[in-house]
Amino acid sequence: MPAPSAEVLEALAGEKILITGAGGSIGSALALRTAALGPRELIVLESSEGKLFALQSSLRKSDPACPTRFVLGSVLDRNLLDEIFDLQRPTVVFHAAACKQVPLLEEQPLAAIETNVFGTQTLTRAAKPHNARVILLSTDKAVEPASVMGATKRVAEQIVLDSGGTVLRLGNVLGSSGSVAEVFVEQIRRGNPLTVTDPASYRYFLTIEEAVDLLLSAFGERVPLELLVPALEVQHSSADLARFMVRALEPGQEPGLAFISARAGDKVAEKLFGAEEEIDAVRASGLRPVLSPKIDAGFLHRTLTQMRQAFDTRDLPGALAALQRLVPDYTPSPALQSLIERAAQRVSL
Repeated sequence: MPAPSAEVLEALAGEKILITGAGGSIGSALALRTAALGPRELIVLESSEGKLFALQSSLRKSDPACPTRFVLGSVLDRNLLDEIFDLQRPTVVFHAAACKQVPLLEEQPLAAIETNVFGTQTLTRAAKPHNARVILLSTDKAVEPASVMGATKRVAEQIVLDSGGTVLRLGNVLGSSGSVAEVFVEQIRRGNPLTVTDPASYRYFLTIEEAVDLLLSAFGERVPLELLVPALEVQHSSADLARFMVRALEPGQEPGLAFISARAGDKVAEKLFGAEEEIDAVRASGLRPVLSPKIDAGFLHRTLTQMRQAFDTRDLPGALAALQRLVPDYTPSPALQSLIERAAQRVSL
């Protein structure tokens, strides 16, 4: 992937930058990178006290001169977001806060809806009066989603595009929290077989450094209502990655693989764009615009209101029905369908 241009980095240095989910793997790497650019101000928002403290320590060691505000809180807190925008007035927002663990969220679908959908909606509503530009970190799991995580991230994309922001879809980021590479490292350390869902499992893989570069480059793409993907032409075998990691970390050891059935919400292979989307030519940034069918704004906001009403009453069938209206190509997994049926039975009693 090409590095961000000097012009993009220079432009970022003149901005007040807000990073949500700043304590996560990508968020913290992005914070360290942007601090080194010397922005007018850096505001980092993180809901985990421990992660925020760790980031604070890292930033104060690496770039003590960077004017930085550390905020402990959530993108779900509208009053807090209004305070940030009123007082700090960020001009660019990198929105990395999200729930992302697929199997866990299949058991906790309302948590995925709350953070990924309503958190994004709350953020864009707070940013809009201040004309702050929102750049959403999305995922290839939002394309023709098989999981509630992917479906909620697809709705997050719709919300950001409707607000005039930018969406960047990425593949699997190696080294991020909970990534397959992190799982493999732990299994190698313990001497256990490496678990791969399927011999035919293929993914797009990026490093954290590449993910940060792409986020910074996305800032340089100034066309509004833009959905971007990296120019990754080839997917890689998860099994081949496992074998490579064993040989790199334990030379001479024969890699033992254990093929397991796909978990709830998993797909054998991911896509960066769907059947109803068109992809444009690669730009100098290494990014490709995706032309995605635009959702009607009125329908989007009415359905989000219905989703919120269902969520507030813990009406899982109603919330997921609203989610499917916004993402018609999403079908809940059998495991999640069982949860929906049990929830419907409780409501009818």
